[in-house]
Amino acid sequence: MGEFCRSTIFFSDQHHCNADILPSSQVRARIEVAVLNFLKALSSNSPSISDLSLISRNSSNSRVSRGLLTGDSWIFLSHSFCTRSLTRENSAKSFIRVWKVMEMCYQIMVQEKRVTQRELYYKLLCDSPDYFTSQLQVNRTIQDLVALLRCSRYSLGIMASSRGAIAGRLLLQEPDKEVVDCSACGSSGYAISGDLELLEKLTMETDARYIIMVEKHAIFQRLAEDRVFNQIPCILITAKGFPDIATRFLLHRICRMFPNLPVLGLVDWNPAGLAILCTFKFGSIGMGLEAYRYACNVKWLGLRKDDINQLIPEECLVPLKPRDLQIAKSLMSSEILQDSYKEEVAAMIQSGRRAEIEALYCHGYDYLVKFLATKIVQANYL
Repeated sequence: MGEFCRSTIFFSDQHHCNADILPSSQVRARIEVAVLNFLKALSSNSPSISDLSLISRNSSNSRVSRGLLTGDSWIFLSHSFCTRSLTRENSAKSFIRVWKVMEMCYQIMVQEKRVTQRELYYKLLCDSPDYFTSQLQVNRTIQDLVALLRCSRYSLGIMASSRGAIAGRLLLQEPDKEVVDCSACGSSGYAISGDLELLEKLTMETDARYIIMVEKHAIFQRLAEDRVFNQIPCILITAKGFPDIATRFLLHRICRMFPNLPVLGLVDWNPAGLAILCTFKFGSIGMGLEAYRYACNVKWLGLRKDDINQLIPEECLVPLKPRDLQIAKSLMSSEILQDSYKEEVAAMIQSGRRAEIEALYCHGYDYLVKFLATKIVQANYL
């Protein structure tokens, strides 16, 4: 605690840019010290309002850590800082938002509760409508607070709101509950809890040889209904679109428990599909302080340009949208993305087209399983 107090208002002089999982008592202590430091500066002989010094979440402050033995890579944030200041017009509201969210999180921890970001948004909308008008403002402020206190969102009492599902050759058991056979959960699969503490306590067994990360819920349902895991010994997992924290956390934990299982990504052939795959693979800059906790070494199984050229009829391709081109530009400028991935993005831009996984159904509804089996047998993934 003494070392914590000797820093600036928090501890911008330290060099470990991670957000730790901390017990509630330690997080409350950090908030209390922050308030004391703020009041001390305000009541000194030369009163001042201390700026809030945060780890910068800009791309210029992001780096990539690459495991020498595992092949895993993940985004992390370096030691560049930004500030939220009450005296600067462009950040005054952001400054106040941080203190408002900090107060709310402190109350949540005192009450020993957990809330989702959505629940927090509506509470702040009622209590502080002048400062919180959108969910995005709340989400960004939570990340400011994580960058300020260097503790995980979960440590702040904020629970992941999970959309994810898992199916296939995996036995799960929650503490004091019956064993769940994920191959017997039907086409919807087993719903992934948003409680990261519960996910950490799951007991798991598997005889699978692969994990298939599926971008879209409809494709996940098709594969689960066709019981693809009987033909390909695998676990299916989906976040039903852009990956939520709970789904990423569970996938990361499965990879830790079963490190010999390759993770293969099945996404649409468009910039958004690749962005989803890369979020699973590297994490995100916005959550760079926690990315190492969720990143997995996902290989790109499909769809890729060779699949498009060989299997997808011209009439099944649709034009890229302006949003696709924005994402493509961001991907092409990324220092993280490997060359083979950039070649795929360049091919998307050059063709001006994109393709959905469902386009494979032109060969029949049962073709998707055959497509996956062929690619896996040939080890045709990047």
